[in-house]
Amino acid sequence: MTGSLTTRRRSDSVLVVSLDVPGEKLNVLSLGLLQEFEAVFGEIERDRTLRGVVIVSGKPEGFIAGADIKQFVSVTTAQEAVALAGQGHALLNRIEGSRIPFVAAINGICLGGGTELSLACAGRVASDDPKTAIGLPEVQLGLVPGMGGTQRLPRLVGLALGLDMILSARNLKATKALRAGLVDEVVPRSILEDRAAALALAIAAGKKPERPGIKLLERVARPLIFSKARSTVMAKTGGHYPAPLRAIDVIRDGTATSLAEGLDLEKQAFGELLVGDVSRALVNVFFATQDIKKAVPLPEPPPEIAKVCILGAGLMGAGIAGIAADSGMRARIKDRDDPSTSRGLGYVRGIWAERKKRGSLTGRDLEQKMDRVSVTTDYSGFRQAELVIEAVFEDLNVKRQVLKETEDATSDKCVFASNTSSLPITDIAANAKRKDLVLGMHFFSPVHKMPLLEIIETKDTARRATEVAVAFGRRIGKHVIVVGDGPGFFTTRALSPYMNEAAHLLEEGVAVEVIDKAMKDFGFPVGPITLLDEVGIDVGAKVQKILHAAFGARMDPPASMAKLVADGRQGRKNRKGFYRYAEGSKSKEVDTSVYALMPGGAGHKAMDAKLIQERLFHAFLNESAYCLQEGILRKPVDGDIGAIFGLGFPPWWGGPFRAIDKLGAAEVLETLNRLQDRHGARFVPAKILKEYASSGRKFY
Repeated sequence: MTGSLTTRRRSDSVLVVSLDVPGEKLNVLSLGLLQEFEAVFGEIERDRTLRGVVIVSGKPEGFIAGADIKQFVSVTTAQEAVALAGQGHALLNRIEGSRIPFVAAINGICLGGGTELSLACAGRVASDDPKTAIGLPEVQLGLVPGMGGTQRLPRLVGLALGLDMILSARNLKATKALRAGLVDEVVPRSILEDRAAALALAIAAGKKPERPGIKLLERVARPLIFSKARSTVMAKTGGHYPAPLRAIDVIRDGTATSLAEGLDLEKQAFGELLVGDVSRALVNVFFATQDIKKAVPLPEPPPEIAKVCILGAGLMGAGIAGIAADSGMRARIKDRDDPSTSRGLGYVRGIWAERKKRGSLTGRDLEQKMDRVSVTTDYSGFRQAELVIEAVFEDLNVKRQVLKETEDATSDKCVFASNTSSLPITDIAANAKRKDLVLGMHFFSPVHKMPLLEIIETKDTARRATEVAVAFGRRIGKHVIVVGDGPGFFTTRALSPYMNEAAHLLEEGVAVEVIDKAMKDFGFPVGPITLLDEVGIDVGAKVQKILHAAFGARMDPPASMAKLVADGRQGRKNRKGFYRYAEGSKSKEVDTSVYALMPGGAGHKAMDAKLIQERLFHAFLNESAYCLQEGILRKPVDGDIGAIFGLGFPPWWGGPFRAIDKLGAAEVLETLNRLQDRHGARFVPAKILKEYASSGRKFY
């Protein structure tokens, strides 16, 4: 058999079907692959002596990564999407109803359509490889599972776990999948096929594995289970994402009836969601994350980084060291004294200890990772480093000094990266001996959780330096964007007018919680005032000063910021900001004494949430456009990825440039002009928006 499927008949009368999609790192389910399965069924029907079928992957890193998302883009109507899901249903129903039991032999990644194919099989055996993970991530694309996942998974593992996996897009590692009843065995990869064949033969002989299914208690508590799921989703998403809510409905209604009727409900929901605005936006985000991997092509082989050195053992520096060591590199942290380096080591260990507590890391793994982290109070061990990242105090002179010291302590091929959020890299490198090896690497806190890395090139940065930085970023699993140099680069610069405008609203007398709620309801993960407390009011004030000096009235900071700093308000780090923070607790409440520092007084001015959202949102869009206009951004996609994964920009908008396209440049321009008339130079529109409005052009 040719194409993506090959078959091999074992001596025990079990047919092995191997999936290996040509030209792809991982297998994906496509219409073409579904059609190839028709030939497999023909082979089964011709050979009446077969006793079982085992589906394996010819790819070393995974079983099936999901459906071919490229085929989703070509679908233009809900009817087409329903028909697409129907084709998948037809195949999996045929596997499930086969006279000969199918067993999935799962090694590595098994997601989406791959998981759904395995659920249609009579049994599942997984390898104990650490990379083996099973899940249904469709809600991340604004979809419900469309090949039976909403119906077969809850029927197999129970309502509670089935809902959790589908709504959270959470993957289960092999051992957890076994405990859940999602797989029937976990075995070493070397015997995976043999054990899968043995299971197929056992099922053929009438020995079916026991599965938890929907428990009696779950049947009794169905209304409560689904009500709680809905309230949890609404609390997390604000209702901006229809897919999880539709998933709840489909699972609730489908599991209360026959499988066939449940599949019909699923098919309809999948079709309607696939052509909806939210799914289109999220699919675009997915493709954008793939596109940026190609934006900076790396040589073959790519730069290999064995050792990275970090200056500064604070939360940021220690976080960078931890994620480097987590990715197999040696990491060396330098700070001024032993107590500082000890705190840094403690922070790194704490991150991994939390993973150990959750069961995703063994004690042995933890110690192996810690062995790759070392500390020093001088520059010993820096000579062998391919990359040095400074994460010291946000002060130009301090950064210049550590750059000078680093150049003296490292080889003439070592790349130096500054982790700064606002200072131009050109200024930091002004006195450098090797300007071509200096660039910016802007990480986001906490480093081990935030998925973005913003790399900043100066006009002097050599291609090799960029390649080293990009290779490092990709190795540690970040979405990497490369931007031009300038105050605030892209992310800090785009966020600052948004934050400024929130502070201006405070000065006008709008309450802290009203502003935060308005933007959370709009889709941001936290409100801007809460974010300012998290970043640090003192840090925010310093950044505002830098950007105001560079861009003038458009970045005009509220006068109250200086008063807040003078009052000792730093935010969460000293538990005194716009909110009060209880020691050792995540809870907070508005510190009403802050209003005494505001010209607007007590913070009780009424303002419609839509007006708040309009001002902050358009401030963000406008500055993003300025960044593209001035060459800080190379392409709109970089801005969209940076905003979503670095700044929490609502993904359902697709990023600031997708948002401008969606609203129309003319409408955005009209709103900015109106806001400029009312609030002044902070809303002067970018020239590029005027050009796009007059020509009708779009960014995509």
